[in-house]
Amino acid sequence: MGLLTRGIQLLALLGLAIAAPLQAQSDDGDSALSSLPLRLIGPAYPSGRISDFAFFSGGHHHYIVATASGGLWVTENAGTTWKPIFDREGTYSIGVVEIAPSNENIIWVGTGENNAQRSVAFGDGVYKSTDGGSSWTNMGLKDSGHISQIWINPEDADHVLVAAQGPLWSSGGDRGLYKT
Repeated sequence: MGLLTRGIQLLALLGLAIAAPLQAQSDDGDSALSSLPLRLIGPAYPSGRISDFAFFSGGHHHYIVATASGGLWVTENAGTTWKPIFDREGTYSIGVVEIAPSNENIIWVGTGENNAQRSVAFGDGVYKSTDGGSSWTNMGLKDSGHISQIWINPEDADHVLVAAQGPLWSSGGDRGLYKT
């Protein structure tokens, strides 16, 4: 693998994108990478692993991105700019995010990365927002460690099913399928 290829892979891992076409080598003999500007491309920068997406109705420009170890982010312009909406809560690791079909101001979040792997962050339960993500309430399952799925009844946003993995490397905790 060439130096150029390795450099591009490293940039991608850091959440940076190349904003100019690649050239094998510049005319003055400098490295091709020295002429490439870099730019931040969103929540891949603080996290690296995207765990879930939730889209608001009315188009593909407004959506929420859950990150495995970087919080919860919202964009209203298809990813041109991002706003963190979960920074004041008890965990930075998100496994799943769902927007209620009957009321888009109601958002449910399951914390704890939902990908059981060697390097994994845990969470502290299920959160609910009733104001579009401006504020959050922990609804329980604080010992779940990792929430894998949330299903919201399309007609009643308070009727919710939550699949909790529980602690990955030990017994106990909140694990199973829960209903509220």
